Amino acid sequence: MSELGTLLADTVTRLFGDLVTKEALEAAEKGAWPEKLWRALEEGGLTLPLVPEAQGGAGGCWEDAEVVVRAAGRHAAPVPLAETIVAGWLLAGAGLEVPMGPLTLAPVRADESLRLARKGAALEGTATRVPWGARAGHVVALAEAGGRPTVALVAAGAARVTPGRNLALEPRDTLVFDGAPVLASAPAAAGLGPDALQVYGALVRAAQMAGALESVLEQAVRYAGERRQFGRAIGSFQAIQQQLAVLAGHVAAAGTAAAHAFRAADRRDPAFEVAAAKVRTGEAAGVGAAIAHAVHGALGFTYEHSLHFATRRLWSWRAEFGSESRWAVVLGRTVLTRGADLLWPDLTARGGA
Repeated sequence: MSELGTLLADTVTRLFGDLVTKEALEAAEKGAWPEKLWRALEEGGLTLPLVPEAQGGAGGCWEDAEVVVRAAGRHAAPVPLAETIVAGWLLAGAGLEVPMGPLTLAPVRADESLRLARKGAALEGTATRVPWGARAGHVVALAEAGGRPTVALVAAGAARVTPGRNLALEPRDTLVFDGAPVLASAPAAAGLGPDALQVYGALVRAAQMAGALESVLEQAVRYAGERRQFGRAIGSFQAIQQQLAVLAGHVAAAGTAAAHAFRAADRRDPAFEVAAAKVRTGEAAGVGAAIAHAVHGALGFTYEHSLHFATRRLWSWRAEFGSESRWAVVLGRTVLTRGADLLWPDLTARGGA
C-alpha cells in the first residue's frame, strides 16, 4: 500500500468508527442525510481520491481508493461515497471541473442509455435505480454524443424524480431527463467505452461487498464466542467452527478478487478482473450472509441487532451494476473469443495485475 493509501485507510477507519453508529444508520434509513459524516469525509480528502491535486483531489490511484471503498462497505456508510469517487474520476478524466458535494452516476443499468441533445446542451432519457439520485448535488452521466461516450454534468434537481429504495433502504431513484440542462460535458477519457459505468460501478460494489463480508465475519465470530449453549460458547462446537471456516474462506477470496481488480484498474482495462471480482463477491455474499444468520440464529434477523445492516447491503449490492450471472456471461464470452488454449496463459499473465 502506498503512503497515501495508508493515510486514507487510517483516516477513513477513524471517521467511520466515530460517525457511523447504529443510531446514524437507523436515522439514514428513515431519510435523514448524515451531514456531519459527509462533511468529515470531504474535509478528510476521502471523497475525491482519484482526482488530481491540481483539481482539488488527493491525486491517488485506484489501489488507494480501494481502501476507502472497502471501509465504506465494512461500516455500511449511508452515503454515496463509492459513487462520488467514480464520478469524480470520470469528470477529471474528461478534463471537467469536479464540484464539491455528493455525486451520483447515471445510467447504472446495462439496458439503459442517455443521450445528449441540442448540441450537447441537454440530457435526454430515463435512468432507474440511481443511487441517491434525489439527494446528490450533481449527476454525472455517461451519454452518447457524436458516436462516442461523453461525460456530462447535470444538476440533480434538473431531473424528474420518482423515489425508490433497495432492500438495504438506501435511496435508488428513477431520474427522468427531459431536456435537462447540461452544466458541462466533454468526451470520456481515452479507452473508456459505453459500458464504463457498468465496469467501474461493479468494481466499487465488489470492494463494498468485500468490506461488508469482513463485518459479517467479525460479527459472527464475536457472537459465537459470546453465545453460550449447554454450558459453553457455541464457537467451541465443531459444526459452528466448520461454518465459520467456510465463511472466512469466502471473505478472504472475495477480498483478494476485489483488491486484484483495483490493481488492474491502475494498469489497463480492468473489465476481465472486475467481472471475476463481481462474480466472486456476489457468490460470497449469498453464502456468507446465510452462514452469519445461521450462526446468530433468530437474533440475527431482528432489527435491533446490527448484523442486518451488512447482510441487507450484501443482498442489494450483489444485483447492482450487474449480478454475478451477468458478469459470468462476460467472462465466458471473453474466454470463448480468445480461445480455450489461451485461458491459462491469460490467467497467469494477469496474476500480477
